[in-house]
Amino acid sequence: MTQTKSAYGIEAIAAMFEQAKLQNRAAFLPYFPIGYPDYDTSIEAIIGMAEAGVDGFEIGIPFSDPLADGPVVQAATQIALEKGITVKKCLDGVRTLRSRGVTQPMLLMGYVNPILAYGVEGFVHDAYEAGADGLIIPDLPPEEADAISDACRKAGLALVFFIAPTSNPQRIQLVASRATGFIYVVTFTGVTGVRRELPADLKQFIAGLKQYTDRPLVLGFGISTPEQARSMNGLLEGFIVGSALVRAGKDGAAPVIELATSLRNALDS
Repeated sequence: MTQTKSAYGIEAIAAMFEQAKLQNRAAFLPYFPIGYPDYDTSIEAIIGMAEAGVDGFEIGIPFSDPLADGPVVQAATQIALEKGITVKKCLDGVRTLRSRGVTQPMLLMGYVNPILAYGVEGFVHDAYEAGADGLIIPDLPPEEADAISDACRKAGLALVFFIAPTSNPQRIQLVASRATGFIYVVTFTGVTGVRRELPADLKQFIAGLKQYTDRPLVLGFGISTPEQARSMNGLLEGFIVGSALVRAGKDGAAPVIELATSLRNALDS
């Protein structure tokens, strides 16, 4: 495998959260898809964000029916597909990022159909060999995850599941029992996208979740500004920013890196 870091998989993700905790802040994991606005630019954007000190990455695998993604990410991943991006090319991208010095945890975010088409065992093996640390699969419910979960466990990779504002206590406990690495907390019902304001009851929602699990909680959907990023400190273990960074990516890598840097720096202020 091509990783050059001291830990991988679940261990690397745990170390990421521990490092952020020692700095009294939330961990920042930007989302960015391989292949947008083109392959080389996406690689440069991710490398630049790594150099800016982000904590980890959600690396997007473009798919033709991305049911959890809003219009910004949908449009970007469609462009990537039209330019020939495949699952294999995304794995090559992770391998390239490792070879060029990116040491932060990288979780591949994709949908279940391409993984099944690739072959579960083969995909998980190749993801590990490329240098990925885990998988985020929005349309994979824990009840149907046995094959992928078993493969990830054997490889030491994390498998992240989702909790939404509509999740009842039984659902929360099920997700907490199956998720490894962290739990992805959906801020809003619906799809990803930039929101002007986060929910007024967010603190209450997170406090309620913590009654059921001690796994790291990572918030996604809607975070886009330094002020929103700063509000994650002390609330939960991490957060993901996607649509705002992808929207910046239409103008190349530099605006993506600039926005990611402002979000990361806000956590220290």
